[in-house]
Amino acid sequence: MLYDPTEHRIRSFVTRAGRLSTAQARALEELGPKFMVPYVKAPLDFEQAFGRKAPVVLEIGFGMGDTTSHIARGMPEKDFIGVEVHTPGVGSLLKQIGEQELGNLRLIQHDAVEVLNNMIPDGSLAGVHVFFPDPWHKARHNKRRLIQGPFVKLLTEKLAPGGYLHCATDWQEYAEQMLEVLGAEPGLQNTAEGYAPQPAYRPLTKFENRGLKLGHGVWDLVFTKK
Repeated sequence: MLYDPTEHRIRSFVTRAGRLSTAQARALEELGPKFMVPYVKAPLDFEQAFGRKAPVVLEIGFGMGDTTSHIARGMPEKDFIGVEVHTPGVGSLLKQIGEQELGNLRLIQHDAVEVLNNMIPDGSLAGVHVFFPDPWHKARHNKRRLIQGPFVKLLTEKLAPGGYLHCATDWQEYAEQMLEVLGAEPGLQNTAEGYAPQPAYRPLTKFENRGLKLGHGVWDLVFTKK
């Protein structure tokens, strides 16, 4: 169960049945017990989960995990928790953890809102990454978008003072909404005048590269907690 059905609210994701490759299935079986954290309604002890004390960055919706593994590999001094509901993506990132020997990554396969509410202590995160969330581009589906006022307030509560929230999207209308919503959160301040330059730690994805060649835009937003 990837979410608690007793929590009655609009979800920002749809659970899809994706095919697992043999390598992904093997990674889930062999590496899942070590690198996956089960969802429980209790605060997560970061030091216990990682076996050390280090700044923790949470990524919401890591897809197939290529960006996540790249960032974790480039920042060995930080610990990363990736939250994703889709099993092939979890298997893919576990496979990369094994291949790249990434000891600073832990994964939770569950609804990110419930993870935040029940497992992440207030004021505990050094950063939050939300890269290319589903834009739900049809107007009647806009209410399903993840980046909305109440969710941003929740993220802000989980950040330590000075911690950052980094969002990215390739959908201009969603970028404009993100800028408006993040700018309206009193606990956050923008690090740029509007959209931010792409931080060096976030790599270009294959999908993003293809879009840029076709003239599509990508917008990064980086806010810090006051």
